[in-house]
Amino acid sequence: MNKYFAETMVPVLTLGVTVSVTAAPSVYIPLGDANQVQVIDVESSRVVGVLEGVENAHGLAITPDGRFLVAGSYNELPPGMEDAPSRPEGVSEAEHEKHHAKPKPSAPVEVGTSYVSVADTDTRKVIRRVAVRGAVHHVAISPDGRFAVTTHPGAGGISAVALDAYSVIRSVSTGTAPNYAVFAADGRSLFVSNSGDNTVSEIAVATWKVTRNFATGGSPEHLVLSKDNRTLYVNNVADGTVSVIPVEEGRATRTFEVGSMPHGIDISDDGRTLFVSSQGDNKLVAIDIASGGIRTLPLAPAPYHVTTMKGGAIIYVSSRAENRLWIIDQNTFSVKGEVAIGGIGHQMVVAAR
Repeated sequence: MNKYFAETMVPVLTLGVTVSVTAAPSVYIPLGDANQVQVIDVESSRVVGVLEGVENAHGLAITPDGRFLVAGSYNELPPGMEDAPSRPEGVSEAEHEKHHAKPKPSAPVEVGTSYVSVADTDTRKVIRRVAVRGAVHHVAISPDGRFAVTTHPGAGGISAVALDAYSVIRSVSTGTAPNYAVFAADGRSLFVSNSGDNTVSEIAVATWKVTRNFATGGSPEHLVLSKDNRTLYVNNVADGTVSVIPVEEGRATRTFEVGSMPHGIDISDDGRTLFVSSQGDNKLVAIDIASGGIRTLPLAPAPYHVTTMKGGAIIYVSSRAENRLWIIDQNTFSVKGEVAIGGIGHQMVVAAR
């Protein structure tokens, strides 16, 4: 316990600043109960590093400048057992207690506490941990780098974490079993899938209030926005479909048939193609958005999370059943290679740092 909660106090993040980065791109993969994030060099397709001290991380996001990773723990301490992290050497007791004050949810929720870890991509070290309500499934970071949002399936909502102060600023109830979150490109709206309610909640970031709920198919999980931010594409696990929801209309206008147990979803560099994994049918699906035409690529076993490398014409797909990562060429829609990883890969991010 103490080893996990040990932390180092560092200066506050510099946010909202564009940084010129020349390092080769890396893929960061949280490995769940392997308790680490592995780093893969894009050019060599080899594991080149490990970030330790992230307990059971499923959700992972990166700040826009590529400097910091935010990982959420899927483990949860039961109510009344919220042990604070140990106080680092050189930090006063008052400072430590103030930093780890418990967040105040908008409504009482009988759940335990988990933690969000902030890590430096240069040193590959965890520099801060922030207590949040309930186990964390997925993580999203606002386009300006000011906020990290974590979904809490057991708590029925999200936490908004201010990254300049390492503190929870708001807890928002969205629905039953919230799963995934995506910010609009302008940062004004946040979309959260509620897999237990068959809805997606739209949240106004200025007020952190739910403004609308969109109906989806059965058990919506992962979602992605179109390049122009006008359309949401939502995986419906129970139905084996993807709902197409124009944001302005707030309702599904089309449905794509994908296959059994769709999970990961992302969009091509040109915005014309969706890539969706079907765990149950052991395949990756490419959907032409304009025509609805579908191509399939057999991938076994159990293709899971899907992440495209922007500008690199590459798709990364993890397996839910084996410790492996597939590398797919977007243009030819074929397997370029595989990488053995140290656990089951969850919410991956790609960054040029």
